[in-house]
Amino acid sequence: MVEKTSIQGLDIQPTRIALGTWAIGGWMWGGSDDHESIRTIHQAIESGINTIDTAPAYGQGHAETVVGQALQEFGHREQVVLATKVCLDWVGTDVFRNGSKERIMKEIDDSLTRLKTDYIDVYQVHWPDPLVPVEETAEAMGELYKQGKIRAIGVSNFTTEQMKAFMRVAPIHTVQPPYNLFEREIEKDVLPFAEKQNIVALCYGSLCRGLLGGNMTADRKFTGDDLRLSDPKFQAPHFTHYLAAVQELKNLAQERFGKSVRALAVRWILDKTKNGIALWGARHPDQITSVSEIEDFHLDSQTLADIDAILTKNIPEPIGTEFMAPPVRDDVIKG
Repeated sequence: MVEKTSIQGLDIQPTRIALGTWAIGGWMWGGSDDHESIRTIHQAIESGINTIDTAPAYGQGHAETVVGQALQEFGHREQVVLATKVCLDWVGTDVFRNGSKERIMKEIDDSLTRLKTDYIDVYQVHWPDPLVPVEETAEAMGELYKQGKIRAIGVSNFTTEQMKAFMRVAPIHTVQPPYNLFEREIEKDVLPFAEKQNIVALCYGSLCRGLLGGNMTADRKFTGDDLRLSDPKFQAPHFTHYLAAVQELKNLAQERFGKSVRALAVRWILDKTKNGIALWGARHPDQITSVSEIEDFHLDSQTLADIDAILTKNIPEPIGTEFMAPPVRDDVIKG
């Protein structure tokens, strides 16, 4: 049984593992197979995961369309916690931030259509827009919340100061930051603030774009629009350092718990957050079948210390997530 948590405003408890669908959209992941994607979504639900996270920007609407088709085929919409996002826009495949009220009111209806539903469980501001007052964005989200089109309000990639400004206008029930064994910036402020405010953290990148999946090797090549071409972790000399750390983490997981490094990475997030949710990205059914591995173990203080020691030993220059931020509107339109 996958652990569950609670989000204010929802009638059902979301599982603490959610299926992440960025790769399912194909964009920045080298494409995807829709049939495989639908099978993956069904596999996740059958494995006990009731929470699915998606966004319009994942393939410029494609991921939402695939998720909507999968849920229509599976049925029982009321048993699924469906989370999507807003406030990114695009021209062709050039994505940029757009937190305007106009964008939000248009995108909610587009998302409802693509997802084949009449409400969104968790609606999240994908990225803050520096060209739009956060109060305007919050006001629009608050209106949708009052209308019942969304059951909970979330923000993603927000600082604590941005969250405080937002909360002066509308409530925040969830926050979605990057968080994994290798990317821990939110421990300084965002995570403590969320826990104090009873805001549930949906942690994305739990497997660090496949690094913590355990199958990546030094000869792995990334092509096309693959995000990892712009992530310094996947470039020399950093790639070698991170792979060395993964190998030692793999050994620790197997020798101490009889688990995979993938299970160790997800368990780490669940144990490090009081009520957080780990987003498990997948686009093939076999990438999600091992979810049962997470259920029967926890990481004690010695294991957490040993993990930190492995990272300190192998990674002399830790890389953050700064490269992931999309541009502002003017940079794309004028460019």
